[in-house]
Amino acid sequence: MNTESIYGLTFEQLTAWLGERGHRKFRASQVWDWLYRKRVTSFSDMEDVKPDCLRLLEEHFAIQTLEEHTLQESADGTIKFLLRLQDGNLIETVLMRHKFGLSVCVTTQVGCNIGCSFCASGLLAKSRDLSSGEIVGQIMKVQLFLDSLQKEERVSHIVVMGIGEPFDNFGNMVDFINVVKDQKGLAIGARHITVSTSGLAAKIVEFTDTQLGVNLAVSLHAPNDELRTRIMKINRAIPIAQLMDSIDYYLEKTKRRVTLEYILLKDVNDQREHAVELAALIGEKRKSAVNVNLIPYNPVDEHSQYQRTERDTVTAFFDTLKKHGVSCSVRLEHGADIDAACGQLRSKQMKEPSL
Repeated sequence: MNTESIYGLTFEQLTAWLGERGHRKFRASQVWDWLYRKRVTSFSDMEDVKPDCLRLLEEHFAIQTLEEHTLQESADGTIKFLLRLQDGNLIETVLMRHKFGLSVCVTTQVGCNIGCSFCASGLLAKSRDLSSGEIVGQIMKVQLFLDSLQKEERVSHIVVMGIGEPFDNFGNMVDFINVVKDQKGLAIGARHITVSTSGLAAKIVEFTDTQLGVNLAVSLHAPNDELRTRIMKINRAIPIAQLMDSIDYYLEKTKRRVTLEYILLKDVNDQREHAVELAALIGEKRKSAVNVNLIPYNPVDEHSQYQRTERDTVTAFFDTLKKHGVSCSVRLEHGADIDAACGQLRSKQMKEPSL
C-alpha cells in the first residue's frame, strides 16, 4: 500500500495537521526535530512524543518512502543514487563534492516532457510528478547515507536540475524548498539552493513572486530562436524574447544574479559567432546580473547526432564571451567515469529485462 511521506509537509502544514487532530504546536516542533535534526527513520524512535500522536502519524504517514536500487560512485567522490519509488518507478539523485561543500542534485518528475534533443532525461516521457515528500526524501536519503559514514558531513547545497522540469511541478517544488531551508530542520540556506528551468516564462514570474530567495538558472543553450527551436522544442511555445522578458522581471524584483546554462554541442552552437550572438542577446543591461555557465556535453548513445566540443573550442568560446564583457564559467565535471548525463543511469536500467 502506498503511503504518503511525512517529509512532504512543511512545518506549518504539519502544525496545522496535528492541530486539527487535537495536538498543540509544540508537538509538531518535537516531530520536526526528530525528523530533521536527529533524523530517525521510525516514528517509534521519537522518544518524547506521546504514544497517541505516534499512532496517529503511523496511521497516515511513512517517513522514508524511497528504496535504494543502484549506487554508483565515481573516482572524484560523486555518488549517483538510483532510487525506487513506492509505485516501482525509478529516479536519479546525485551527490557531488565541491570545495565549498556537499551538493545534491534532485529530481522532480518521473521522466520529462520538455523534449530537449540532446538530453538523456527526456528519453523516457514523463509519467507523473514527484510529491514534495519524494523530493525531500532524496535529500534525506543522501543525508542518511552520509550519517552512516560517521564523518559528520552534511548536505550544504541543493540544485533542482535532475530529471524533469521543476516549474512543471511548481507547488511540490515550492513545498520542498520550504522544508529544506527551514531553520528548525535541515537549515540549508536559500542562497545555497538553485532551481533550473528550461524556460517556462510565466512560471519564472510566479517563482519570482514567491520570494523564496533561492537562485535561478535557465537552460538557454542557443543564442537565437532558429537554433534553440531546433534543439529545444519548448522554444516553439516560448521564444527567447518572451523568456528574456521573464528573466528581466526576476532581475528587477529580486536584485539577484541569474545563471544561463549553455551546453556546448560540437559544430552546433559552439562557434565564435554563436558566442558573439550570445553576448549581444545578453546586452549591456544584463551583463552585470547574468553569468553564463558553459557545460561540456556528456554524449548519450540515443542522441548520436551530438558530440562533445573540443577543449580548444570551449576555451575560444569562453574567451570570446569574456572579451565582450560577459561573466562566464566552465562547469566542473563530476562523475565522468560513471553514467554522467542526467537520466542516463535510469534510462539504462529501464532497458534491463529484470525491470
